[in-house]
Amino acid sequence: MAQDKLKLIPLGGLGEFGMNCMVLRWQDDIIVIDAGLMFPEEELLGVDIVVPDISYLTENRDKVRGILLTHGHEDHIGGLPWILSELNVPVYGTEFTLAYVEGKLEEHELLDDADLIEMVPGERIILGPFSVVPIRVTHSLVDCVALAIHTPVGVVLHTGDFKVDLSPPDNKPFDLHAFAELGKQGVLALLQDSTNVDRRGYTPSEKAVRPRLDEIFAQTKQKLFFSCFSSSIHRIRLAMELAHEHGRKVAVIGRSLDNSTEIAQDLGYLDPPPGLVINPGQIKDTPAHKLLVMISGTQGEPMSALSRAAVNNHKHAHIEAGDTVLLSSRVIPGNEKSIYRMIDHLERRDAEVIYDDGASGLIHVSGHGSQEELRLMINLVRPKFFIPVHGDYRHLKRHIELAVGMGVVEKTILLEDGDILEMGRDSAVKTGKVPVERVCIDSGGASTDVVEDLVIKDRRHLSEDGIILPIIAIDKRTGRVENAPEIVVRGMAIAEDGLISEAKQVVQKTLDVSSAEEKADYGVIKEKIRSDLKRYIQKNTSRRPLIMPVILEI
Repeated sequence: MAQDKLKLIPLGGLGEFGMNCMVLRWQDDIIVIDAGLMFPEEELLGVDIVVPDISYLTENRDKVRGILLTHGHEDHIGGLPWILSELNVPVYGTEFTLAYVEGKLEEHELLDDADLIEMVPGERIILGPFSVVPIRVTHSLVDCVALAIHTPVGVVLHTGDFKVDLSPPDNKPFDLHAFAELGKQGVLALLQDSTNVDRRGYTPSEKAVRPRLDEIFAQTKQKLFFSCFSSSIHRIRLAMELAHEHGRKVAVIGRSLDNSTEIAQDLGYLDPPPGLVINPGQIKDTPAHKLLVMISGTQGEPMSALSRAAVNNHKHAHIEAGDTVLLSSRVIPGNEKSIYRMIDHLERRDAEVIYDDGASGLIHVSGHGSQEELRLMINLVRPKFFIPVHGDYRHLKRHIELAVGMGVVEKTILLEDGDILEMGRDSAVKTGKVPVERVCIDSGGASTDVVEDLVIKDRRHLSEDGIILPIIAIDKRTGRVENAPEIVVRGMAIAEDGLISEAKQVVQKTLDVSSAEEKADYGVIKEKIRSDLKRYIQKNTSRRPLIMPVILEI
């Protein structure tokens, strides 16, 4: 009978923010919703990104029919290069989402082999036993969809990231009617975005930031530097409209912003009047009060254009006393230090910095629905089973409480990464787990490598306790030690004359009690030195540095 059950298996995004990836399986057919990445916590030293563990998919590679993308944010598409290099399957997304994906795959030299298929809201896609209808939703990015997946046991509705905006700047509103129709037909399971479950009320429309931004444009006497997320096309469009109204030329600086504005113009989401946008090289020839510089780096990323401009290290963007810098974005948790450090540099330049300006009007609105929008969606579709997605454990738990309090859902299920949920027409039961390790990627240098847990453990060890290198010169033929041992210490604050001289004696003693045969066998003598020195250091300092004996062959 288990063959007649629909399996839902989250590989990422349930229990953390980012790395969204959900698997649906019916017998021998699998579809995947989203393929995101996550930026690492501080303890993952030297790791650039974290992507989902797709070993379940690679083990069932012949069954995977495709990857369906809800929208183009990094936490939904960022893992694609890694996944497609292991598993080349068709990728479905809206026009704008695929434009982002193309750039990403081109960067990783995967575009030529990729099979990218455009999906249009309202138009059905058949993938084996799954019939998928994308439904237009609004978010902080354009061209976003929820997915209504018709399966042999009922409809599974995955909201993707959404808020209910009925008057968005691109005049493509949230499709309430389609969700209401689904509700009438009956929905087996609703998988709903939990990001803003802590926020009461409704999330304001994207248009709500216009009055405060208009005021800032009117009050700014010199250059205005405007920074927002490069994917916030609505915000970029609004800034360009205000620049035109206030008689300012627009220069775009920063690779991510450049790419986004180019894609948005190609696809008709941005249509600046002729002559409004100038080259960065023309900044110096434009009067300060006639200039808007759109610049990337809202999160204080070390090599971003705004971070470099803040320390006067950018070719075109020079921030001077009296200029205004507007950060039209939220502070992503974990980025506080780098953002406030950058703001300090800007303040040193006597620039006026406007950020998180809630007191005197909105300069940023969220792209995620607050509590009332989450309730509205549950009421519209009235699902039999409710499963919160996209959030830390506390968000998922709070979301369950919200759904239970409404009294319209038959059963709520809290899933975490790796859980297997088996659903029939009237049942939903957790039946086990698939392995989901976090896959850490180090993309520094020419190659992109997976960083093993052992490497991260070594990096942490080095950062906390330092390293000791005992250096000994030994004649391989005779086993004779040619001179007194040297000791190099890095990352440990210890007195040169005390501990180090005693450590040298410990090494010398080990050498003295070792036979010529042992000394000629480098593997044996290295291990003996390491073991004796480790015991001595631990006893005298309570620290456990990495000890790596170096034998110089004479």
